[in-house]
Amino acid sequence: MSTVREILTRKGPQVFTIGKAATVLEAALLMNEHKIGSLVVLEDGRVAGMFTERDVLRRVVGEEREPAKTLVADVMTTEVACCTPETTIDEARGAMKNRRIRHLPLVDDNRRLKGLISIGDLNAYEASNQEQTIYLLQEYIQGHA
Repeated sequence: MSTVREILTRKGPQVFTIGKAATVLEAALLMNEHKIGSLVVLEDGRVAGMFTERDVLRRVVGEEREPAKTLVADVMTTEVACCTPETTIDEARGAMKNRRIRHLPLVDDNRRLKGLISIGDLNAYEASNQEQTIYLLQEYIQGHA
């Protein structure tokens, strides 16, 4: 059974992170600079939360807070679903679907960050596998295999 380790191997371990003491403005600028929709919030090297576009809309804009004066710690999502590199792709997809989230940090046993997968990463992985299956079936049908 395929695991999220395979996705991480393809995309690499780079994850954009931020500390709890950063301002929302700093976080938003970092997200804009890298064209990403979320940041993993770290505290002492461990996952402490997630800061996403949804947090900006609901907890900053929706509550009329000033981005330059509001700390990430005050508006981040603290209940973060995580997985390990050994989590199956089906389990990861189910967790994202059931929790209505688009990003899933990969952590080790000490909750230290090892990577991040998104729903887009899962979809790209599935599409790639389907394309390969279609190619192999076509080769078989045409008698080339």
